[in-house]
Amino acid sequence: MPHLLQFCTVLSQQVAADKGVFAAAALAAMAGGVSAAHHRHAHEALFAKRGNDTAEVCVPGCTTIWKTITGEPTLVPISTVTATSTSTTVVTFTQTPSPPATTEVVVVPLPTPQPRNCPTPGTYTFPATTITVTKETTVCGATSTQVPPGTHTVGGVTTIVKTATTVVCPVATVSTSGTVTTSTIVQTTYVCPTPGTYTIAPTTTTVSESTVLVYPVPTSYQPGTYTAPEQVITVTKTGYVTYCPFTSSGLPTSTPAPAPQPTKSAPAPPPASPTKPAPKESSPPKSNPGSIGSDNDHFAITYTPYEPKNGQCKDAGKVDRDIAALKKAGFTAVRVYSTDCNTLENVGNACDKHGLNMLVGVFVKGSCTAETPDIKEQIDALAAWDKWHLVKLVVVGNEAVMNGFCSPAALRALITTVKSKCSAYKGPVTISETLNIWERTDVSSALCDAVDIVGANIHPYFNAAVTPDKAGDFVSNQLSLLGKICKGKDAINLESGWPSRGTCNGEACPGKSEQAKAITSIRKACGNKTVFFSYEDDEWKEPGPCGCERAWGSAAAFSINIDISL
Repeated sequence: MPHLLQFCTVLSQQVAADKGVFAAAALAAMAGGVSAAHHRHAHEALFAKRGNDTAEVCVPGCTTIWKTITGEPTLVPISTVTATSTSTTVVTFTQTPSPPATTEVVVVPLPTPQPRNCPTPGTYTFPATTITVTKETTVCGATSTQVPPGTHTVGGVTTIVKTATTVVCPVATVSTSGTVTTSTIVQTTYVCPTPGTYTIAPTTTTVSESTVLVYPVPTSYQPGTYTAPEQVITVTKTGYVTYCPFTSSGLPTSTPAPAPQPTKSAPAPPPASPTKPAPKESSPPKSNPGSIGSDNDHFAITYTPYEPKNGQCKDAGKVDRDIAALKKAGFTAVRVYSTDCNTLENVGNACDKHGLNMLVGVFVKGSCTAETPDIKEQIDALAAWDKWHLVKLVVVGNEAVMNGFCSPAALRALITTVKSKCSAYKGPVTISETLNIWERTDVSSALCDAVDIVGANIHPYFNAAVTPDKAGDFVSNQLSLLGKICKGKDAINLESGWPSRGTCNGEACPGKSEQAKAITSIRKACGNKTVFFSYEDDEWKEPGPCGCERAWGSAAAFSINIDISL
């Protein structure tokens, strides 16, 4: 894996480069300005690894790549199963190392974010690039995770099966020959002999020090024209690399693929004919629009039914005690991200028993289609559920566009499928992105009429100019801007909190007293429209670049005493 790590180290370098512009943008936000451009930059660095040595200016429409440091709260693999497979190569993408001192952009015939190298300090201008894709194509994309020294298993496709079955799915593989690293998508058949959770074709690697592992994932591109806008970068160090991803325009749409048979994947729909105009996209089924929130200062809190020490699933008794404690503390709802760990059954039953509402979700962590095994599993579970009277909101995806898992058009199609499959639910549906993603015209134009409420994750800690006592002002200002994006639709803050441990991000310093101040500030400013993140610390996560990923548990800030001996 050394060459794969070399190829993807640029991703982590970009993640380290955003602090300078972020602080300036944050000062504008705290001054009460309403410029979309200012708040765009303030929020583009959200969840990014920070460094003080680089300032970056990106014209509107240019976005950088980062990894969510709060971690992915769902689909924890229970076991990894290796089975006999048969493979057919679909697409191969070969990456050779770039010369160390070059400012050239290597253009491949697909809109994958391109490395743009800045070998010495100075100001660099990279021109806009446009690529046209004529047919639906699946290639190897990349994602990353911070890991400590040791041996780690990452990647692969996670699926949950209720009976013995055969799964056919695309997986990404990597091979290295000399100085060339090749990533290949293969269509692979796996036999799942018993019910359970399977991780198909993961990658195992050993590292001697804490590092960012980058591994391939299947990524699909629909037909259309993609543009990476002009980018202006001011660099203060040597060897800086930035990524400016493509945004889509004029994408034709297609009907979602039919549901697959139990033993094989559904065939992809044929691409639209290049000689005929694409059919006009139909609007997603409409849910009941409206407002959401509470009449007190702490509307809801995120809840994942995992043991905080090891990430294993909690039993129904522990879930019931947690939900009872949240009800006693005055919360009116809990937000869950997925259906794993018997979330619908255990959390749903506890909420029904103790009188709490739910915000339920479909979690996206790779491919963005309704036939992706883990997504299909979640939708099917929701469709068969009988406690929709508890649900105040359905959230499709959590930062799926921001992380490159979904294009706006693909996420729209997924919303359409969720609404159709879960027709017993008559309430509002939304997505959860960051403000700067919502401010993109391709996102708002594709999704404003597909959602009923505008949902975003707003985390003040990741703005280097925000002190804990000003967290509420920052969140309230961002929430106000969010509410102006989709005309006539309410806005909701779906994640907001402050870590109790970690390193300072400029003026934003973690700590128990700092967490208490920040949450008090948020509660006072907009707690009735906020989902607080999160109930417990997650010691099973990696600490992350900020050293804070494990420390977002905020129960103490709401006077909830968690008995860790249970």
